[in-house]
Amino acid sequence: MTELVCELIISLDGFARGQRSPGYYGYFGPDVANWITTNTAASHRMLVGRRTYEMLNELPAEARDEGWQTMTTTPGWLFSRSLEATDWQGLRIVRDDLVSFVRELKQSDGPELRTLGSLSLVRQLLTAGLVDCLKLAVCPLILQQTGAEPTFEGLPDMGFELLSSRVLDERVLLLEYRPAGAPPYNS
Repeated sequence: MTELVCELIISLDGFARGQRSPGYYGYFGPDVANWITTNTAASHRMLVGRRTYEMLNELPAEARDEGWQTMTTTPGWLFSRSLEATDWQGLRIVRDDLVSFVRELKQSDGPELRTLGSLSLVRQLLTAGLVDCLKLAVCPLILQQTGAEPTFEGLPDMGFELLSSRVLDERVLLLEYRPAGAPPYNS
């Protein structure tokens, strides 16, 4: 059975994006770069939503580094009901129901499935119980005034088991969790 890994870069208060924040919230450093390079090099198949694809596809030429080039050739699926084509040779557009499609993919053999950002996809997959590992790169800032896209908004209560933790560049906390059912409740 194929594993599904969801990876997100978030602020301490759980925002997936800041209205005025630079990429990686401005915390890109050598450890983060190494983690991205190593992570990208590991065999996987990508799941990406339309908004994330469009944002990454519109990056200016000077931002299209080797990692960007690798990402555009990684095999995977772009979930969109409106796009007719993709500029990335590795992606196939899927109009089917995300949850059913991914449930079928997980039954097949092959490299792990991995979301690329795509907060809407991550929320749907967590809610459906299809996520095997949730990786969070937590950047040390709070964005109560300018935060956009609260990461966990609309999700049901969930518990998680910590698999690993690491500090990147002495400031970004990389956390890996496995969903563990309902959280503990006070009776």
